[in-house]
Amino acid sequence: MQKLNKHFGSLHVLKDIDLEIVPGEVVVVIGASGSGKSTLIRCINGLEEFQQGSLDVADKTLRPHGRGEQALQQIRTEVGMVFQQFNLFPHLSVRDNVTLAPIKVRGTGRQDAIRNATRLLERVGIEDQAHKYPSQLSGGQQQRVALARALAMEPRLMLFDEPTSALDPEMIGEVLDAIRELAREGMTMVVVTHEMGFAREVADRVIYIHQGEITEQGPPEQLFDAPQHERTQNFLARILKH
Repeated sequence: MQKLNKHFGSLHVLKDIDLEIVPGEVVVVIGASGSGKSTLIRCINGLEEFQQGSLDVADKTLRPHGRGEQALQQIRTEVGMVFQQFNLFPHLSVRDNVTLAPIKVRGTGRQDAIRNATRLLERVGIEDQAHKYPSQLSGGQQQRVALARALAMEPRLMLFDEPTSALDPEMIGEVLDAIRELAREGMTMVVVTHEMGFAREVADRVIYIHQGEITEQGPPEQLFDAPQHERTQNFLARILKH
């Protein structure tokens, strides 16, 4: 991202964001609600259009005002995203949720897509749920299906928008474990989360956003143990005491 600005009407949501993420890096984005965290990652895969600046993702460039539509479609095949809500198709089985995009978008043969879906469901620990429907699964299981579905497109970059915020506390750990495994495997990831212990453990870099600006960033041990900016200090003091 170079000098990226995002407005919702008169509301200036992202302000001159400069950010570079290298392959294999795990970046965790933290900040108060409404600070622009989710908007930041939604810009990366084109779910939100920005008004100024530029964005290079997977060797493709997006620019403001609808320029780069072809690049946008290509980016969406290279970037996987897992949302707060699971966004699964309720009328499709778990396996069909995972195979749909590879078949429809990438043109993968059905049998190859099924084999890959089986491997991915095993990878996230729910291969025995393949023939069930989303309504038959727990929240943690549904989120792991959403993760397998995103991975089925073989993305170069994975985005997570508060992937545990809709889960009961006992289900949070199983989803975070699946993301930890991706980090160990070297997947490039940007994770928006309120789970500070998880951020400290898996992040190569933590970014603190305040009112649409990157206020501070650095390795987790630096940002959590010795934050330099007063706003970061105040935010962490509020969050970490709970």
